[in-house]
Amino acid sequence: MSSRDARFDGQFITGVHSTGIYCRPSCPAVTPKPGNVSFYLTAAAAHDAGLRACKRCLPDAVPGSPAWNIRDDLAARAMRLIGDGTVEREGVPGLAHRLGYTPRHLTRVLVAEVGAGPLALARAHRAQTARVLLTSTDLPVTDIAFAAGFGSVRQFNDTIAAVYERTPTALRAGAGVRAGGRDRGARADLDSAAPAGTGTRISLLLPARAPFDGPGLLGFLGARAIDGVERSAATGYERTLRLPNGWATLHLALAGTSEAPAIACTARLGSLADLAPLVSRVRRLCDLDADAQAIDRALTGDPALAGSVLSTPGIRVPGSLDPEETLFRALLGQQVSVAAARTALGRLSAALGEPVPGDPGPDPATPHLLFPTATRVAEHGREVLRGPAARIDTIIRVAEALAAGDLVLDVGEARDDLQARLTALPDIGPWTAGYVAMRVLGSPDILLTSDLALRQGADRLGLPATARALAAYGSVWAPWRSYAGMHLWRAAGTPRPAGPPVHGENGSGRLR
Repeated sequence: MSSRDARFDGQFITGVHSTGIYCRPSCPAVTPKPGNVSFYLTAAAAHDAGLRACKRCLPDAVPGSPAWNIRDDLAARAMRLIGDGTVEREGVPGLAHRLGYTPRHLTRVLVAEVGAGPLALARAHRAQTARVLLTSTDLPVTDIAFAAGFGSVRQFNDTIAAVYERTPTALRAGAGVRAGGRDRGARADLDSAAPAGTGTRISLLLPARAPFDGPGLLGFLGARAIDGVERSAATGYERTLRLPNGWATLHLALAGTSEAPAIACTARLGSLADLAPLVSRVRRLCDLDADAQAIDRALTGDPALAGSVLSTPGIRVPGSLDPEETLFRALLGQQVSVAAARTALGRLSAALGEPVPGDPGPDPATPHLLFPTATRVAEHGREVLRGPAARIDTIIRVAEALAAGDLVLDVGEARDDLQARLTALPDIGPWTAGYVAMRVLGSPDILLTSDLALRQGADRLGLPATARALAAYGSVWAPWRSYAGMHLWRAAGTPRPAGPPVHGENGSGRLR
């Protein structure tokens, strides 16, 4: 805090009791006396202590804490679901039910672990979303209240006043004064020219922790883009997606500087109530909250990886916007080339995908289809899918389990539980389960040693090239084995064929 080290912004909050405010660690204000300072893990805990957000450093306009991906306990799982808007959609009882505990026990654990209960945490999350919309859009205040997830305008007014010590109108009026100051990390604007009935267009600037291998991340997504659903364009990466309350289209591009990197996200939302889940999911897709300096420092301790880390600092593990889609991609992508997987997924989407409302424009390559739902795949997948009968049977079986609710995939799952449920299904092996856990949960410590390309990359770096030997060697990379795996895949070069199956290692395959 005394050195104003921006690496810790978002990882903890400094509360200054003499002034009644809380700040990011790098706040440029005069350093307070140590006796006047308390430290909190979340903004909600600072709110409960009677503190309000600093108007100078805006402590909520920073990358989030990486702890919720590193940890896999109840508190971390709850924080991932709260960030995705579960409390707004299902309430605290729904959140507790998803996690398998009573609301009382969940509240007790969260207060002990992060300093605030689920209601306070969700309230802080809503306040942050509302601030972005208030200070950077012309949306009516009433629309902002409900878009941020508040149940009423009165609740919205009371929360903004308590957190920022201003009315919503005053907070919006002060935005022009700050516009020429330091980068606030997030902004949004309303495109009033969007055609009626085609959703609301919002632009956001989402901050990342430096260093950030943005080109590699967007290249990974673009190389695997499904025709009609996604595409890699000169301006960035585009796709469609489903959100809790409707559809959306998305455009991601690199922004910011090497010292303060960011992703520029432009979205068209069928429902503004999906703004907060959209931001949460894009942040997870791009792994924006990763503590890149800590990861790189740990991996450079291995001379075999040091060169790769130094040449590609800030490598990220791509996440998932849609867990069910990620599972289908993993199942269709095993044992085939990237191009073949794209062809199969494009055929499935063209036949069973739903069109996004509105005119996609004159360019036929513009994403205009939503990836098929599990229900559609279960009902009509056999008419479209090609390849070995055993693989088609597995995909249909998984689709039926997802459609019936017998298999649930979301960010609130524990890694071991998710992998166990997947491998319990016939013909789903450890590669598929590990890959889905890595991308859906953001698990940082999964090394898919049964993957042929990963072992090829290991061999090129002078590392063991057999699954068992590489697993034993890779223990030194814990708890960042997922990121080490990304360096091994990068060393192998992509896209390329996966080669013949590895007998006896059910579920081995290429990274998709």
